[in-house]
Amino acid sequence: MSSTASQPARTHAQTGPEAADWAERLRVANINPRTGLATDYLNHFNEAVMLLEMIPDMPECAEDFLTWSPLSYAEHFTASNFKARDLAIEAYEKADPNVRARFDQITQTLHSILTAVGTAMREVEKDQTRIKLAEQATLWVQPLIAACGGIIHGGADADVETIMAN
Repeated sequence: MSSTASQPARTHAQTGPEAADWAERLRVANINPRTGLATDYLNHFNEAVMLLEMIPDMPECAEDFLTWSPLSYAEHFTASNFKARDLAIEAYEKADPNVRARFDQITQTLHSILTAVGTAMREVEKDQTRIKLAEQATLWVQPLIAACGGIIHGGADADVETIMAN
């Protein structure tokens, strides 16, 4: 495990009881206190995958997928009903910059893939082509979503590097 993943999310100069209180607030809100990241953000990508997975059986669901649009971490929480959304955004901003950079790199890749697939689906007319695009996109994004989950949970950098290399 990397040293950054095992450290608590960085905050001002919090120590002692202040740091313990911050960690408890994060834990209660379902935000990982070690990374400062919440798995709720993955729902943004899981929604897109769910729609893509429906396309082979119901090609008309491609239209639903085409309404999906990329949201940053802060945009997702701002638009969500997540009870501790302000805390989630604050914890993300205070997270270790190295952890956040790796996380952001993967989420940008996810956004790029899903946006490109949406563009391609808009340009084709045959359901069979849209089905192939949906199937391929699902194979590309699922491991990346898993990598994001690994980062959120403080997984080893080697695991993330392996996923990103494939």
